[in-house]
Amino acid sequence: MYLLRLAIQSLANRRFSALLTVIAIALSVTLLLAVERIRTEARSSFASTVSGTDLIVGARSGSVQLLLYSVFRIGNATNNIRWDSFQQISQQPQVKWAIPLSLGDSHRGFRVLGTSQAYFDHYQFGRDRSLSFSQGQPFADLYDAVLGADVARELGYQLGTEMVLAHGAGAVSFVNHADKPFKVVGILAKTGTPVDRTIHVSLHGIEALHVDWQQGMPARGAGQISAEQARELDLTPHAITAFMLGLNRRIDTFALQRQINEFSGEPLLAILPGVALQELWSLLSVAEKALLLVSVFVVLTGLVGMLTAILSGLNERRREMAVLRSVGARPLHIFSLLLLEAVSLTLAGIALGLGLLYAGIAVTAPWLEQQYGLFMPLSWPTRSELTLLACIVAASVLMGCIPAWRAYRQALLDGLSIRL
Repeated sequence: MYLLRLAIQSLANRRFSALLTVIAIALSVTLLLAVERIRTEARSSFASTVSGTDLIVGARSGSVQLLLYSVFRIGNATNNIRWDSFQQISQQPQVKWAIPLSLGDSHRGFRVLGTSQAYFDHYQFGRDRSLSFSQGQPFADLYDAVLGADVARELGYQLGTEMVLAHGAGAVSFVNHADKPFKVVGILAKTGTPVDRTIHVSLHGIEALHVDWQQGMPARGAGQISAEQARELDLTPHAITAFMLGLNRRIDTFALQRQINEFSGEPLLAILPGVALQELWSLLSVAEKALLLVSVFVVLTGLVGMLTAILSGLNERRREMAVLRSVGARPLHIFSLLLLEAVSLTLAGIALGLGLLYAGIAVTAPWLEQQYGLFMPLSWPTRSELTLLACIVAASVLMGCIPAWRAYRQALLDGLSIRL
């Protein structure tokens, strides 16, 4: 204990340089732990983009492709699903609820999703959180639209705003459904998922847009059907893009998945969202690992700064070491003293870094959840974070051995003699 007190007193005598070293280590530790926590929460948030859904069904293709266009609104389906196939599968005794999804149109670069009331009742994200409205209500009329939070914010739309949808999913479209405008009746609360960048309309509304289309082009002249005339028609969908299923019992998931994959009516593919999300994350994890690697090098830079500070002051402390030797300190005591100084600086930096981390989380957590859907709880360090901190302490011990060894090798005469 007397060596520890001596190390602390020695650092107190060099408080300015010691404080700068502690701050450098603290900032690097804060960055490393912040990246680790954001990385963990981002992965958890990514894996929870859709939750509570047991199966996603689409035309037979790849599992990642199906996930991309049905959940992330990226890309297009290889084929559509007949409406009678959807009805037949959704009426199976294992199925508790089904959400139909119809894609293909857009508005100023935002995808339009045709769905049913079941979407607002059963779609979940994050940790089993349901959709909620910041303004308005779900669509009720044929030409009602519900906006995601980002759509409303970026386009400046409010309740009652009229909007014209465009054919196709591109940012620029030359074919608009100008004869059948939609009205905004609801704006969803922020979710941090692709829902925020989606415009939601009813399946009947999607059918009304294309009721007078032939061979991919709108009818002209006498064949054109107005918005009011479309209300009188049978707007039951002929096909949809995909659908989500929730089951009564999770144990039936694999049996129903096999049944859908072997469906005789048409080639279909049923995927487990969690498995497909993990597969997709593995493709995107390179950037995650690169960011963590950069943070590790930042911490190493802070530790090298500590090593430089101790080494640079070592020559000035040769007389101090010699005096300690002259009053009975053994070489091992000198070695331990320098090592304790390095570890003390590191532990102080870690403590300050943890304080900065939790202060930052307390301040930014509501903003991160609102803007990006990242839930950052004020929790104790996780096992992986403790492992990183242990590695930092171990690295400081190794680096502290360098000046400690140099001090150990200094002879008593070398410290007492004055060289001109």
